Amino acid sequence: MLPADWIEHRRADDRELLGWIRPAGEEFVAVDRLGRDVTGTGDWLAAEAALDERGLRWLAERWSLTLDDGTEQRVRFAEVSPEQVVVVAEQWGAVLPGAPTWTLPFPAPDTLRPFEGDAHVYDA
Repeated sequence: MLPADWIEHRRADDRELLGWIRPAGEEFVAVDRLGRDVTGTGDWLAAEAALDERGLRWLAERWSLTLDDGTEQRVRFAEVSPEQVVVVAEQWGAVLPGAPTWTLPFPAPDTLRPFEGDAHVYDA
């Protein structure tokens, strides 16, 4: 659930939600769409700039999910909202019909990370 004191930050040209800015005492922290801190504490303008620079392109990249059995699954985002994060299995560089999905809480857990392998290797 989204904390009540988080303030939406939207892209200026199309008003797309980039993340939130949350108060931290007298300062502020930029928070991305997964509910994760993007910056440390700083001023409001620095938090806005960090979210503007980060944009949304990172949501289109390949990610890795550690499953309950310890295996790693390459995934892509199907839904990102303050209620949940849904990822879908990627195989051979694509999301195939009927691919498994996982519904994660918001903020997204540490078991979901940017993929660190070779993005051009498409093994299952």
